[in-house]
Amino acid sequence: MSDIPNPADTPEEHKERMAKTKAVRDAEVRSKTIRRGVIVVHTGDGKGKSTAGFGVVLRAAGHGQKVAIVQFIKGTWKTGEGKLLGTLPGVTHVVSGNGFTWNTQDKAQDIAASQAGWTRARAFIEAGEHDVVVLDELNLSLSYGYLDIDEVVGVLRDKPEHMSIVLTGRRAPDEIIAVADTVTEHTLVKHAYASGIRARKGVEF
Repeated sequence: MSDIPNPADTPEEHKERMAKTKAVRDAEVRSKTIRRGVIVVHTGDGKGKSTAGFGVVLRAAGHGQKVAIVQFIKGTWKTGEGKLLGTLPGVTHVVSGNGFTWNTQDKAQDIAASQAGWTRARAFIEAGEHDVVVLDELNLSLSYGYLDIDEVVGVLRDKPEHMSIVLTGRRAPDEIIAVADTVTEHTLVKHAYASGIRARKGVEF
């Protein structure tokens, strides 16, 4: 019997199916005995990578955890999440980007901004005072060669045991994927922008 609910099931069959599913799930949960922070990567060409990272911020803040966010690349564009993050107790929000590279058109400036952001991020990680650190668009900075990949991987690998780190951005390097515990690739299926619909306040920013 499959664990997928079947619309044709009688109430008794559904109950039996779900009871078996629960037993399997409960046994699986009991088998997971390691307790430590994790490294999570959101990458790919689809939308929602930063949104996923900010979702973790809200979840952690809701549990009263201490969170640090460092945003690379995107700059000081006024976003809904940017307005909110600074008001959440226990959340530190750092923006260290000058905007998308096609807007700045200044490689030296972009590299300096990325390196300044990484200096802050590394300090947050090594201090060990936060439960969660979100590095928004760090993947992109790495793919552009703005930061030393070996240094970043070394810091991630040596992170405090309790700390979880979330990295977002397209083109996550193989070295980042290798050191991560959980990797999600966001795939673009369809986007309103391709139909001529402009980015919506409250949805895209």
